[in-house]
Amino acid sequence: MYGYDQTGAPPGQGHGGHGYQDVGHPGGHQQGHHQAPPPPYGAPQGAPYGQPGPQQQQPFYPEPSPPSLKEAIRAFTTGSMSAEDFQGIFSTSKVYCPRGDTPGFLALHNTQQPVIPMFSTLKELRAYAGRESKYFVITGAEVLDLLPTGYGFVLDMEGEHRVVFDAKAVEEMVDFAMRRMYG
Repeated sequence: MYGYDQTGAPPGQGHGGHGYQDVGHPGGHQQGHHQAPPPPYGAPQGAPYGQPGPQQQQPFYPEPSPPSLKEAIRAFTTGSMSAEDFQGIFSTSKVYCPRGDTPGFLALHNTQQPVIPMFSTLKELRAYAGRESKYFVITGAEVLDLLPTGYGFVLDMEGEHRVVFDAKAVEEMVDFAMRRMYG
């Protein structure tokens, strides 16, 4: 047979064939080896078509996450975080608030000014109010929006690092948030 070796395979395939040698693989002949077609015009070079190229790889180190509210409270109360940085974290964090049978905040009136207890974690709330206590979760920004005039709040009242914001401090936080939002 002309053009075929004794196995019936085209030249370069099978054993003893004449023809092309695949130089990309040691050992010479590779049966059934096909090279991928070139990528379409305009496709990024360096990776086979349809597979992620170097510019699509994930970074080696993830972006650092912002501190949790609990960490921010610790940093703020120890003086290693500014009030502005604390408020930025507080406004986007979840805040756990004990609740009664009716909607709204529960306030403590046995203090100089009425304050509302709030907590950075469910664990902190449970340490204060007990395992079966009712609660709701809102963001710090919603706290500033919904807090009644004349009330302050205390974060992590039973925690190692607690922070109290009286009514005047809450007004300043609201003013800061408005300036930051609206200029």
